[in-house]
Amino acid sequence: MPEHFTIRKGQQHDLAELQKLYVETITTVCYADYDKQQIEAWISGIENLQRWNTILTKQIVLVAQYTDKIVGFATLDSGHYIDLFYVHKDYQRQGIANKLYMNIENIAKQQKQTELISDVSKTARPFFESKGFSVKKEQHVYVKGVELTNYKMIKAI
Repeated sequence: MPEHFTIRKGQQHDLAELQKLYVETITTVCYADYDKQQIEAWISGIENLQRWNTILTKQIVLVAQYTDKIVGFATLDSGHYIDLFYVHKDYQRQGIANKLYMNIENIAKQQKQTELISDVSKTARPFFESKGFSVKKEQHVYVKGVELTNYKMIKAI
């Protein structure tokens, strides 16, 4: 159990490990909320290397690390939009998401933001609600022709 994990700024050299965590988390943690076709469409986001490079260069990327392994990450875009937020499938419910979230919210507050916004999966919705977010609207997005349901969520900070 990673009681002593650290939060650090993500680096370009983290890209492959972040992408692996992204795919493994979606394929194992989200299966109860999304079917195989939806998960395949969702993880196809890994193919967009330009987007991943933009995330690493233009967004604030926080990485949770336990020993030499990345066990979670979160990104903040434009000071108020939580873009990506994933915790490794083997390290769920161990305080990692809480610590990542607290750090993200603190950064937003330091930047004088008044709210946080995110497009949240069905799987992540209870976590975001526990942090004080509320659903602004249910959304139906299409990825490679496959419909995915998520939620536009918002929190005043």
